[in-house]
Amino acid sequence: MNHASLFTPTTLGPYTLRNRIVMPPLTRSRSSQPGDVPNDLMADYYRQRASAGLIVTEGTQIEPRGQGYAWTPGIHTAEQIEGWKKVTQAVHAEGGVIFAQLWHVGRVSHTSLQPNGDAPVAPSALGTTRVQVFVETGPGAGALADPSAPRALSTAEVKDLVQLYAQAARNALEAGFDGVELHCANGYLVNQFISAHTNQRTDEYGGSLPNRLRFLREITEAVAEVVGAERLGVRFSPLFATTDEARAYLGLVEDDPQQTYVEAVKILEQVGIAYLSLAEADWDGAPELPAAFRQAVRAAFSGRILYAGKYTAERAAAAIEGGWADLAGFGRPFIANPDLPARIANGWPLNPVDPSSMYGGTEIGYIDYPRYQG
Repeated sequence: MNHASLFTPTTLGPYTLRNRIVMPPLTRSRSSQPGDVPNDLMADYYRQRASAGLIVTEGTQIEPRGQGYAWTPGIHTAEQIEGWKKVTQAVHAEGGVIFAQLWHVGRVSHTSLQPNGDAPVAPSALGTTRVQVFVETGPGAGALADPSAPRALSTAEVKDLVQLYAQAARNALEAGFDGVELHCANGYLVNQFISAHTNQRTDEYGGSLPNRLRFLREITEAVAEVVGAERLGVRFSPLFATTDEARAYLGLVEDDPQQTYVEAVKILEQVGIAYLSLAEADWDGAPELPAAFRQAVRAAFSGRILYAGKYTAERAAAAIEGGWADLAGFGRPFIANPDLPARIANGWPLNPVDPSSMYGGTEIGYIDYPRYQG
């Protein structure tokens, strides 16, 4: 077997995983309209990839204000919960394990995506010009747009959001998910609270690093109470680069990323979550995370650690053998190769991904990628 360390037994909370190959969150924008409802097409897509040790769904907005891109699915209405049941049942029928990624974009949105055309919400009324959102321009048609200027959440609204995360976790359990992952990365809402560049609050949620980490702590504790800490993961995207590419990555490069994220990881350790997911920069030529940071994370966290970001089978196996990773996420390879674990195990060639069908559209470039035919 090729890269045998990727196929050694491991557990994740109460689950025994069939391998250490993870299908990480991958935005595909295929939900049914109106209502952003998961559908049969999505169920087929996830079913095809159920041989992963763990599937984490695409980002799933916890409330209407949490949406930043057209056609992404939600998990806050009865219709959406029923739609997700099709997905979880399809994956479970294949013996797979699937977690829902709970998502709120915060300021990375547009008034056309917000209820009543309101301004997006954020920790502080600071807009961003470093990213674009995707808005619907007609049935099945859309375009990139600059995010709209956000408004700052009141302290009471922040506390209400904590409860919205808890409710989304209840909805995920009702939909049949095995657990949930909190999306705290990539410049979205939780990341906006953590970062000194986007959080200029003067209440208990702003100022000092412990205050900026308070929202993370509260949502993690609230969701753990619902699903159990052993069925909870959290995703971060710590950036250490200071290049133009890094600054363009939603602009959230901390002045001291090691201190910021090691302190955040300590909170997750206190809550006792099952796994930490670290999304590394994935642009061409991006620097790797410093070895000292990987070591500090391993020292601070006793759960499973998942890395993702342009990983090859070789690099993933080396990470696991090196002891600083337990699981490895493969994004684009899983889009194009529904049977990715078998291809890795047998050394079979990989299908190339079609960038033009990545977001939105039909079954083309979604469920029509072939399995390996020897």
